[in-house]
Amino acid sequence: MPTRKKISPAWAVFGTIFGIIVFIAGAAFIWPQWFGLQREFLISQAISFRLVMLICIAAALLVVLLLLLISRRIRALLAVTAIALSMLLVGGGVNYLSRGITESTPATGAAEAIRVLSWNTLGNEPGSPTIAQLAIDYDADVVMLPETTEDMGIEIAGLMSEAGKPMWVLSNTGAPGYRAAETTLLISAELGEYQLNTSLGDTSALATVIAEPVDGEGPRFVAAHPIAPTREYMEQWRSDLDWLATICDGNTIMAGDLNATLDHLAGLENSEVDGAVFGSCTDAAQDLGSAQVGTWTSGRPPLLVPAIDHVMSTSQWETTGFEVIQREDRSGSDHRPVFAELTPTS
Repeated sequence: MPTRKKISPAWAVFGTIFGIIVFIAGAAFIWPQWFGLQREFLISQAISFRLVMLICIAAALLVVLLLLLISRRIRALLAVTAIALSMLLVGGGVNYLSRGITESTPATGAAEAIRVLSWNTLGNEPGSPTIAQLAIDYDADVVMLPETTEDMGIEIAGLMSEAGKPMWVLSNTGAPGYRAAETTLLISAELGEYQLNTSLGDTSALATVIAEPVDGEGPRFVAAHPIAPTREYMEQWRSDLDWLATICDGNTIMAGDLNATLDHLAGLENSEVDGAVFGSCTDAAQDLGSAQVGTWTSGRPPLLVPAIDHVMSTSQWETTGFEVIQREDRSGSDHRPVFAELTPTS
């Protein structure tokens, strides 16, 4: 009987080295926090699309498994790679699902709760009637509107006042005359009088609005909008996130288009605060298992796109309702609105 030709150990050695390289490279995308790469160019863009990455890993694993059927040499060469891809797929899948894919958790309607609506309107695109009606339908006490002008905010406030919900209007702009650089914040008059606080600073190009209660009673509201992490603005994006993390403390409710997923925010949390993901704030979507439901780009499957619009709060508040709103996908903005109900913890 003819004997099988022995395979050189070099195939297995090279295959093991290659498999380890594949695992390390994949881990840099699945768990970039291990390597401190979560806010680096290319990786920061790729990790925004976690499900797409997992689909690509699954496809690569299928190809490798088919190749293993060809010959013993191929099996020696790619066996460790198959194991590496399997580990990445399982680990990445667990990570993805642990963030949660629940699209909504109904609000309780508690009288003492503050209901927050945030929507990047792409420069007023949906129009004041649509935005106001959405805020009225969700009984919003606070409406945070990146890429929305003060004039639009005044129109929205007028419509909400006619519906029995008078609102304060506060606005800030990083470039007068450029809608995308302006952010507007509406606060229910029932929460007391609020004033703009510019003493803490601002984001680099796209404006952030900080509102403080005039009488010192009540939470600080922050309508946030850091710049997007494109190649030329990476340093500004990192600087914006660093600064926003410092003001998400005390008694604060922050919402807006952060241009960042929870992965990007890793390392910016206050480690002394239980559950904090950004400064001293927790994330409403993560609290209720919705952190993988995408907010940008609207009109696309929510599990395939990144969740970069957030509602966050400090420990004085508990998330009791959350929704990534899909009914406005054809309203003109490229972002989905997000809604959260926050109830006092004491």
